[in-house]
Amino acid sequence: QVQLVESGGGLVQPGGSLRLSCAASGNFLSCDPMGWYRQAPGKERELVAHLRVGGSTNYADSVKGRFTISRHNDTAYLQMNSLKPEDTAVYLCNADCLVPVVAGTIRLLEVWGQGTLVTVSS
Repeated sequence: QVQLVESGGGLVQPGGSLRLSCAASGNFLSCDPMGWYRQAPGKERELVAHLRVGGSTNYADSVKGRFTISRHNDTAYLQMNSLKPEDTAVYLCNADCLVPVVAGTIRLLEVWGQGTLVTVSS
């Protein structure tokens, strides 16, 4: 089993900053890529950013220049600056993790965190 535990959400004023963390734990060999999605009320889930071990990143156009994804070992971070009310959403961590199964084999498992709420409001 692999778990992704997010933290760092909360209420912030427009123009403010927050940093989200996502820690992977459990029985796995590696997780790559790791990334963040978000889902606002009444809207579809969308990719915010993801990061591969080699360093390549991908950002949604709406957050480029404001958000930065990084990683240290098995924890991913999302630094969010210049936050806007439209950034309000539940932010979910996502990762593709290699997990051991029986008979010495491994398989790729997509894992989601439980989500952390970010509210940008004055």
